[in-house]
Amino acid sequence: MLGSTCSCLLALSLVILPPAVLHGQSDRVGSPPDSARDLTVDLAPTPSHGAQLPRPQIPIEPTRPRPVPPGVPPGTFALPQLAEAAGMIFSGTVTGVVRHAATSGQAMETVSITFHVENAIRGAAPGDEVTVRQWIGLWSGGQRYRIGERTLLFLYPPSKLGLTSCVGWPLGRFNLDPQGRVLLSAQQLSAFRRDPVLGGKSRVSFRDFALAVRQAAGEEWVSTKKR
Repeated sequence: MLGSTCSCLLALSLVILPPAVLHGQSDRVGSPPDSARDLTVDLAPTPSHGAQLPRPQIPIEPTRPRPVPPGVPPGTFALPQLAEAAGMIFSGTVTGVVRHAATSGQAMETVSITFHVENAIRGAAPGDEVTVRQWIGLWSGGQRYRIGERTLLFLYPPSKLGLTSCVGWPLGRFNLDPQGRVLLSAQQLSAFRRDPVLGGKSRVSFRDFALAVRQAAGEEWVSTKKR
Protein backbone atom coordinates (compact mmCIF):
# COMPACT_ATOMS: atom_id res chain seq x y z
CA MET A 1 0.00 0.00 0.00
CA LEU A 2 2.79 2.37 0.90
CA GLY A 3 4.75 1.43 -2.21
CA SER A 4 1.76 2.06 -4.39
CA THR A 5 1.27 5.51 -2.86
CA CYS A 6 4.95 6.50 -3.42
CA SER A 7 4.78 5.39 -7.02
CA CYS A 8 1.73 7.55 -7.61
CA LEU A 9 3.38 10.61 -6.06
CA LEU A 10 6.53 10.08 -8.15
CA ALA A 11 4.50 9.85 -11.33
CA LEU A 12 2.54 12.96 -10.45
CA SER A 13 5.75 14.98 -9.85
CA LEU A 14 7.13 13.95 -13.24
CA VAL A 15 3.95 15.23 -14.87
CA ILE A 16 4.00 18.59 -13.04
CA LEU A 17 7.74 19.47 -13.03
CA PRO A 18 8.66 19.46 -16.79
CA PRO A 19 6.38 22.40 -17.76
CA ALA A 20 7.83 24.49 -14.94
CA VAL A 21 11.41 23.64 -15.93
CA LEU A 22 10.67 24.27 -19.57
CA HIS A 23 9.06 27.59 -18.70
CA GLY A 24 12.18 28.69 -16.86
CA GLN A 25 14.44 27.74 -19.81
CA SER A 26 12.21 29.65 -22.18
CA ASP A 27 12.77 32.83 -20.16
CA ARG A 28 16.54 32.41 -20.29
CA VAL A 29 16.71 31.62 -24.00
CA GLY A 30 14.23 34.24 -25.22
CA SER A 31 15.82 37.25 -23.44
CA PRO A 32 19.49 37.88 -22.46
CA PRO A 33 20.56 38.13 -18.83
CA ASP A 34 20.93 41.52 -17.21
CA SER A 35 24.68 41.45 -17.76
CA ALA A 36 24.15 40.87 -21.48
CA ARG A 37 21.69 43.76 -21.69
CA ASP A 38 24.18 46.10 -20.01
CA LEU A 39 26.93 45.02 -22.42
CA THR A 40 24.73 45.77 -25.39
CA VAL A 41 24.10 49.30 -24.10
CA ASP A 42 27.79 49.88 -23.42
CA LEU A 43 28.69 49.00 -27.01
CA ALA A 44 26.36 51.64 -28.45
CA PRO A 45 28.26 54.33 -30.48
CA THR A 46 28.20 57.07 -27.87
CA PRO A 47 31.00 59.69 -27.56
CA SER A 48 33.66 59.09 -24.96
CA HIS A 49 36.43 61.20 -23.53
CA GLY A 50 38.98 59.58 -25.79
CA ALA A 51 36.85 59.53 -28.95
CA GLN A 52 37.92 61.58 -31.98
CA LEU A 53 34.92 63.71 -32.92
CA PRO A 54 34.61 65.24 -36.40
CA ARG A 55 36.17 68.69 -36.61
CA PRO A 56 33.73 71.51 -37.34
CA GLN A 57 33.92 73.08 -40.76
CA ILE A 58 35.55 76.50 -40.43
CA PRO A 59 34.33 78.93 -43.12
CA ILE A 60 37.02 80.54 -45.23
CA GLU A 61 37.35 84.15 -44.30
CA PRO A 62 36.86 86.42 -47.29
CA THR A 63 39.71 88.58 -48.42
CA ARG A 64 39.64 91.83 -46.55
CA PRO A 65 40.62 95.20 -47.92
CA ARG A 66 44.00 96.49 -46.91
CA PRO A 67 43.63 98.12 -43.47
CA VAL A 68 44.08 101.84 -43.05
CA PRO A 69 47.19 102.60 -40.97
CA PRO A 70 46.65 103.77 -37.36
CA GLY A 71 46.17 107.50 -36.98
CA VAL A 72 44.35 107.97 -40.29
CA PRO A 73 41.05 109.83 -39.77
CA PRO A 74 37.99 107.54 -40.09
CA GLY A 75 36.38 107.50 -43.51
CA THR A 76 39.54 108.50 -45.37
CA PHE A 77 41.96 106.62 -47.60
CA ALA A 78 45.61 105.94 -47.06
CA LEU A 79 48.00 105.73 -49.98
CA PRO A 80 47.55 101.95 -50.53
CA GLN A 81 43.79 102.43 -50.99
CA LEU A 82 44.33 105.28 -53.44
CA ALA A 83 46.81 103.27 -55.49
CA GLU A 84 44.65 100.14 -55.61
CA ALA A 85 41.51 101.97 -56.70
CA ALA A 86 43.04 104.22 -59.35
CA GLY A 87 42.94 103.39 -63.05
CA MET A 88 45.04 106.42 -63.97
CA ILE A 89 47.72 108.28 -62.00
CA PHE A 90 49.45 111.19 -63.71
CA SER A 91 50.36 114.83 -63.37
CA GLY A 92 49.75 117.43 -66.03
CA THR A 93 48.32 120.76 -67.09
CA VAL A 94 44.65 121.42 -67.83
CA THR A 95 44.32 122.50 -71.48
CA GLY A 96 40.56 122.36 -72.00
CA VAL A 97 37.23 122.33 -70.17
CA VAL A 98 33.97 121.71 -72.08
CA ARG A 99 30.45 121.40 -70.68
CA HIS A 100 28.09 118.94 -72.36
CA ALA A 101 24.33 119.23 -72.07
CA ALA A 102 22.19 116.14 -71.55
CA THR A 103 21.04 114.48 -74.79
CA SER A 104 19.01 111.46 -75.79
CA GLY A 105 22.23 109.43 -75.87
CA GLN A 106 23.61 110.97 -72.67
CA ALA A 107 20.95 111.32 -70.01
CA MET A 108 23.00 113.52 -67.69
CA GLU A 109 24.97 116.70 -68.10
CA THR A 110 28.74 116.19 -68.03
CA VAL A 111 32.01 118.08 -68.20
CA SER A 112 35.08 116.95 -70.14
CA ILE A 113 38.55 118.01 -68.97
CA THR A 114 41.64 117.65 -71.14
CA PHE A 115 45.12 117.36 -69.64
CA HIS A 116 48.55 117.54 -71.19
CA VAL A 117 50.38 114.76 -69.31
CA GLU A 118 53.79 115.68 -67.93
CA ASN A 119 54.58 112.78 -65.60
CA ALA A 120 52.79 109.45 -65.38
CA ILE A 121 52.63 106.44 -63.11
CA ARG A 122 49.68 104.49 -64.48
CA GLY A 123 47.32 104.60 -67.44
CA ALA A 124 49.07 107.37 -69.40
CA ALA A 125 52.43 108.45 -70.79
CA PRO A 126 54.28 111.78 -70.83
CA GLY A 127 53.17 113.95 -73.74
CA ASP A 128 49.70 112.36 -73.98
CA GLU A 129 46.58 114.49 -74.30
CA VAL A 130 44.13 112.82 -71.93
CA THR A 131 40.45 113.79 -71.81
CA VAL A 132 38.27 112.60 -68.94
CA ARG A 133 34.56 113.10 -68.40
CA GLN A 134 32.79 113.65 -65.11
CA TRP A 135 29.22 114.20 -63.97
CA ILE A 136 28.24 117.85 -63.68
CA GLY A 137 27.20 117.22 -60.07
CA LEU A 138 30.83 116.62 -59.13
CA TRP A 139 31.78 119.91 -60.71
CA SER A 140 29.11 121.65 -58.67
CA GLY A 141 30.37 119.76 -55.58
CA GLY A 142 33.89 121.19 -55.90
CA GLN A 143 35.76 118.94 -58.33
CA ARG A 144 36.49 121.82 -60.68
CA TYR A 145 39.43 122.53 -62.97
CA ARG A 146 40.66 125.65 -64.69
CA ILE A 147 42.73 125.96 -67.83
CA GLY A 148 46.43 126.29 -67.03
CA GLU A 149 46.11 124.50 -63.68
CA ARG A 150 48.79 121.90 -62.89
CA THR A 151 47.71 118.94 -60.82
CA LEU A 152 48.39 115.30 -60.02
CA LEU A 153 45.40 112.98 -60.06
CA PHE A 154 44.33 109.50 -58.95
CA LEU A 155 41.33 108.73 -61.17
CA TYR A 156 38.93 105.81 -61.00
CA PRO A 157 38.69 103.61 -64.13
CA PRO A 158 35.91 104.97 -66.38
CA SER A 159 32.42 103.68 -65.63
CA LYS A 160 30.10 102.12 -68.22
CA LEU A 161 29.00 105.65 -69.09
CA GLY A 162 32.63 106.69 -69.57
CA LEU A 163 32.66 108.88 -66.45
CA THR A 164 35.35 109.13 -63.78
CA SER A 165 36.31 111.11 -60.69
CA CYS A 166 39.11 111.50 -58.18
CA VAL A 167 39.73 108.57 -55.85
CA GLY A 168 39.07 109.56 -52.23
CA TRP A 169 38.34 113.13 -53.17
CA PRO A 170 40.07 115.38 -52.11
CA LEU A 171 42.89 112.98 -51.11
CA GLY A 172 43.35 111.83 -54.69
CA ARG A 173 44.12 115.29 -56.09
CA PHE A 174 47.41 117.10 -55.49
CA ASN A 175 48.62 120.55 -56.43
CA LEU A 176 52.03 121.09 -58.01
CA ASP A 177 54.49 123.94 -57.46
CA PRO A 178 56.29 125.71 -60.36
CA GLN A 179 59.11 123.14 -60.17
CA GLY A 180 56.65 120.26 -60.60
CA ARG A 181 56.95 119.03 -57.00
CA VAL A 182 53.89 117.44 -55.42
CA LEU A 183 52.29 119.50 -52.63
CA LEU A 184 50.42 117.79 -49.80
CA SER A 185 47.51 119.48 -48.06
CA ALA A 186 46.95 119.28 -44.31
CA GLN A 187 44.40 116.49 -44.84
CA GLN A 188 46.82 114.54 -47.05
CA LEU A 189 49.62 115.01 -44.54
CA SER A 190 47.39 113.49 -41.86
CA ALA A 191 46.30 110.58 -44.06
CA PHE A 192 49.83 109.74 -45.29
CA ARG A 193 51.81 110.58 -42.17
CA ARG A 194 52.80 106.95 -41.58
CA ASP A 195 53.97 106.39 -45.13
CA PRO A 196 57.75 105.71 -45.10
CA VAL A 197 58.35 108.09 -48.02
CA LEU A 198 55.68 110.78 -47.75
CA GLY A 199 55.25 110.88 -43.97
CA GLY A 200 55.76 114.38 -42.56
CA LYS A 201 56.60 116.00 -45.92
CA SER A 202 54.51 118.83 -47.33
CA ARG A 203 56.19 118.66 -50.74
CA VAL A 204 58.10 115.91 -52.55
CA SER A 205 59.58 115.38 -55.97
CA PHE A 206 57.57 113.41 -58.48
CA ARG A 207 60.23 110.71 -58.39
CA ASP A 208 59.83 110.22 -54.62
CA PHE A 209 56.06 110.38 -54.94
CA ALA A 210 56.08 107.66 -57.61
CA LEU A 211 58.31 105.55 -55.36
CA ALA A 212 55.83 105.92 -52.49
CA VAL A 213 52.96 104.84 -54.75
CA ARG A 214 54.84 101.76 -55.95
CA GLN A 215 55.71 100.73 -52.42
CA ALA A 216 52.16 101.31 -51.19
CA ALA A 217 50.74 99.20 -54.01
CA GLY A 218 53.29 96.43 -53.54
CA GLU A 219 53.91 96.35 -57.28
CA GLU A 220 56.84 97.14 -59.48
CA TRP A 221 55.17 99.90 -61.42
CA VAL A 222 57.44 101.73 -63.82
CA SER A 223 56.94 105.45 -63.51
CA THR A 224 57.73 107.68 -66.46
CA LYS A 225 58.71 111.29 -66.52
CA LYS A 226 58.82 113.95 -69.19
CA ARG A 227 62.33 114.64 -70.34
